[in-house]
Amino acid sequence: MSADLVSDDLWERMVPLLPARALRRHRYPGRLPADDRAALRGIVYVLCKSVSWRDVPAEQVGCSGVTAWRRLRDWTEAGVWPQLHEVLLTELRAAGLLDMDDASIDSSHVRALKGGAHTGPSPVDRAWPGSKHHLIVDCHGTPLAVSLTSGNRHDVTQLMPLLDAIPPIRGLRGRPRSRPRRLFADRGYDYGKYRRLIQACGITPKIARKGVTHGSGLGETRWVVERTFAWLHQFKRLRIRYEIRADLHLGLLQLACSIICLRRLRTSF
Repeated sequence: MSADLVSDDLWERMVPLLPARALRRHRYPGRLPADDRAALRGIVYVLCKSVSWRDVPAEQVGCSGVTAWRRLRDWTEAGVWPQLHEVLLTELRAAGLLDMDDASIDSSHVRALKGGAHTGPSPVDRAWPGSKHHLIVDCHGTPLAVSLTSGNRHDVTQLMPLLDAIPPIRGLRGRPRSRPRRLFADRGYDYGKYRRLIQACGITPKIARKGVTHGSGLGETRWVVERTFAWLHQFKRLRIRYEIRADLHLGLLQLACSIICLRRLRTSF
């Protein structure tokens, strides 16, 4: 099981990004810290199985669930997950597998059982506390950036923040790429102010118009973002938000995006 949870290619990309540990005392060093790869196994185990951190099987994973949670906290605060995502996006672009000419944006509601930051009454779930996952993908459905807000925030409020969150993606000669040429979105993003903001960034807005009947053809392009949400929700921990700390839930979301990018990189060879 442990080999399936953290593959060699994922671990090789993860190692250079881990923060350096503090120097240990020579005479009384204390207990040795748990192995980082075992801690990552515990994090991925919870991400895939959605068990309680205390129910992580230490004999199979290699460390306790509490230790895995602490590493998730430390690595999230150190910014490891966005760096891992950027590394994989760079590799995808270098391999010719990233097409940023067309990008799609959308959001998805999840229930937040324990509350916490970035939660609010969900308008689609009888006002239960919830959060929103906001996602922008390329034309293949590869996640470019993701964000987390409360369930009652309007989708359009995260349009510009998501565009700004796309990292400068290298991998080819020339300037890094961080902007798509066309952006596809549904009617929830149809506001003149945001159309002008998108155009000011050099992006052509392809946003469905309010009051126009369905069948405009934009759905032929936007479906990839819905498929990516389906991929994300295969990670059971992301179907319902259990983390009170919003940064930890966002860290798990970013890790899932990195795993999706790695899967695409694997299937291309």
